[in-house]
Amino acid sequence: MPEPRTIGWLLDERDRDSLLARFAPAWPDVIAHHVTLASKTTDPLPAETAGEIVGHVNDGAGLQALVVAIGGTSDRPDGGTYHITWSLDEAAGREARQSNDVLRERGFDRLDAPTPIRLTPSEL
Repeated sequence: MPEPRTIGWLLDERDRDSLLARFAPAWPDVIAHHVTLASKTTDPLPAETAGEIVGHVNDGAGLQALVVAIGGTSDRPDGGTYHITWSLDEAAGREARQSNDVLRERGFDRLDAPTPIRLTPSEL
């Protein structure tokens, strides 16, 4: 039986560069790397290779994330929200995994128009 792992999608580098220009990082530590599908899973890698940036959140306390729709939804199967942790303040004790809490507690601001992105299925 395969070992449990974290799976999801890597953000295409070209899209990352253009998104960084459009959504300026609010905090000193820029992540802008991937979208998580599932942790501690033996499921196969996802098949989707595209998504859309549909929203964003900045909690004003050291964490910023972009919300992603994949297959027409931003709802992850585990009840969370598909997102890319965009930037955070590690010196203030912020961690990328806290994006889930911020999105659950605050929701997000929806963009006027979605921005298409390319994604590469991957172990994370």
